Amino acid sequence: IAGYRDVLATIHKSHDYIPPTPNTILQLHRDLFRYTGLAFGGHFKDSDNVIIERDATGKQIIRFTPPNALITPELVERACATYTEAIQDGHIDPLLATAMFTFDFTCIHPFNDGNGRMSRLLTLLLLYRNGYQVGKYISIEHLIERTKDTYYEALAASTYGWNDNVNDYAPFVNYLLGVILTACKEFDERIGELSGCGSNRKPTKEQRIGNLFERTLSPLSKADILQQLPDISASTVERTLKTLLDNGTITKLGAGRGTRYVKNR
Repeated sequence: IAGYRDVLATIHKSHDYIPPTPNTILQLHRDLFRYTGLAFGGHFKDSDNVIIERDATGKQIIRFTPPNALITPELVERACATYTEAIQDGHIDPLLATAMFTFDFTCIHPFNDGNGRMSRLLTLLLLYRNGYQVGKYISIEHLIERTKDTYYEALAASTYGWNDNVNDYAPFVNYLLGVILTACKEFDERIGELSGCGSNRKPTKEQRIGNLFERTLSPLSKADILQQLPDISASTVERTLKTLLDNGTITKLGAGRGTRYVKNR
């Protein structure tokens, strides 16, 4: 946690002076593990690894097998060079280039540990370097954690065929762009609440429930809503959900205890 804090502070303060190069990535990884005493901090992986997901029961599922450790330095070098070239040419939108670089970095999985944290730190770094500052005010890390099921689904969809260079980047790119858009909406909403949106009226409880769906990518259960809005009663949540269903704002998924709701986008 202390190492993550330090790297985050470095990115916040000095992002314009931190280019996405292999040496920079190694230095950030070294600082991430500075207080752990682990020898692999600041070094690429020395053995092959896999991307693992844990399901609700705690069972481990192998999502993807990254490339061999021996070619990791070359792949990281190539990813950094391709990203830099794309940004300098100006033919690819920086957000798309950022999302694709983040995905390639995740697939390369270049470290023995800390790959997920590094991918999110690098995402933040590249967003800052391209003028997207919302991560200073809304935690991108928290939004990804909040939608981790959708994250893993998008990751799995885009990794299929990656080792053979025939994968589809769209699922992961769309997911990450959705996270960034959600961060912007959440920031806008917080500013609106602080300023009163031009008036002294606070949003109603029904509006707050609706706003929760606006800034959330993954389906929500009634329990999720009650947890995030603890001052709102269960009866108000149920009434609002029925209204949102009736007017087509949300869609109901599942039944019984497994019922969840997702915004129609």
